[in-house]
Amino acid sequence: MPPRFAFLRLGALLGSGLVGAALTFAPLPAAAQDIAPVGEPIDVALKTGPLLPEEVLRSSALTFPAILEAFEREAAARSDQLSADGAFDLMLKGEYFDRLTGFYSGGFGKVEARQPLRPYGAEVFGSYRVSNGDFPTYENYNYTNQLGEIKVGALFSLLRNRDIDSRRFAIEDTRLAASQARLDVLLAQLNVQHEALRAYWRWVGAGEEIRVFEELLEIAEARQIGLTREVNEGARARIALTENEQNLLARRSLLEEAKRNFLTAANSLGFYLRGSDGQMFVPTREMLPDLSRMKAIAPVEQLVSTPMNAVIQNRPELQTFRLALERANNRVELRRNDLLPKLDGTVELSRDFGQIGPGGPGFDSTDTVVGLTFTVPLQRREARGRVQRAEAELRETELRQRRIADQITTEVGNILVNLNTALKLADLADAEVKQAIQMVQAERTRFRLGAGDFFFVNQREESAANAQIKAIRAELAGRLAEASYNAATMNLSALGLE
Repeated sequence: MPPRFAFLRLGALLGSGLVGAALTFAPLPAAAQDIAPVGEPIDVALKTGPLLPEEVLRSSALTFPAILEAFEREAAARSDQLSADGAFDLMLKGEYFDRLTGFYSGGFGKVEARQPLRPYGAEVFGSYRVSNGDFPTYENYNYTNQLGEIKVGALFSLLRNRDIDSRRFAIEDTRLAASQARLDVLLAQLNVQHEALRAYWRWVGAGEEIRVFEELLEIAEARQIGLTREVNEGARARIALTENEQNLLARRSLLEEAKRNFLTAANSLGFYLRGSDGQMFVPTREMLPDLSRMKAIAPVEQLVSTPMNAVIQNRPELQTFRLALERANNRVELRRNDLLPKLDGTVELSRDFGQIGPGGPGFDSTDTVVGLTFTVPLQRREARGRVQRAEAELRETELRQRRIADQITTEVGNILVNLNTALKLADLADAEVKQAIQMVQAERTRFRLGAGDFFFVNQREESAANAQIKAIRAELAGRLAEASYNAATMNLSALGLE
């Protein structure tokens, strides 16, 4: 469908003479519509030439706070992921013990390294310890040979914490949360770019409505000059002049309302237009584009070429829910893990080196030690309560996912209906404008020949202006529906995100 905003100009289609004088209207300067290069600074692109939708989308994508906030939230989520990985950091521990006074002189130094592992919730460790002096009997386990003792070992879980524990859960949960944060960035971008496009087309439409009312007012002002001359010459009754003055007041009121609407639309668009410093930039009327060179709205048949099911399933909201379901399932598994008894195993291997120390030959050997620890809460009410809560949250997430999927499907369907209807209404509005202008020309011809009435001339002119306003708003509805469809179907290119 060709652009229709530029079609709506009375001056090119109306008569000559007094009508021609009434329609003298200087158009706004039209500059080149070349899109600013990607590398051009935003501040330059916004302030040179007409404002194009591509420049608006570029500005909002790079500078709008909501998008930048989403990126910071993603960075915070990535930081949480790094923090969770820290649960498996290598730990180094040093220990020193000595007696300064007393009968016994025994002391020792020890250094130990521990490395948690993910399989079986295991942990491996190694240590070196060396002692000196004499220990009391109840501390004789501190003795080592002259060159010290080396010990290695491992701890592992056989029931609870074997497949999942709070550390491994946190690592997976923060990874999924970071992926959700990335999807939240995309969702913020889609929403911001969608609203920026809608604000842009409302601004353009409001500018076009000003042009229509300015032309309508200029016709009445030019006619006032002619009527004043005719009344002064006695060729027309003064009541005709009074009636035209009434029309002038009404048309000035319409123009002032249109200017108010334009300023409001400009302020709304300025919310998304920002310079490199993040300061808002309110566009002026001189920045309105030449709409005859704008890209037409794509036909509905072209837009729906992509299968809707694939589009809907790729929506960030549903991807986020899939990640949320995975997180909820992991939490259920963690809580079910709490119901299991705790059975932990240990294996240690130690060996002393060097000459036999004060502890005697009993420490001059290679020792292998294994052990088991078993604990279980008999009632397990706390664990059962956590499981039930986690399962309820999982069911809630599943139901919410289904609701959002149905909601997106409904919204996309409604957008297509609105877009298709808007295109048809725009075609009908074009035909109505042409017929209204023909009626204006015919009524003016009758009026010049003395067969018409001044009241009908004004009525025809206002009907033609109303038809133009309807056409502008029909085109606007189509642009808004197209923007909504591109946002709903994640057309990143059309939203300036590629």
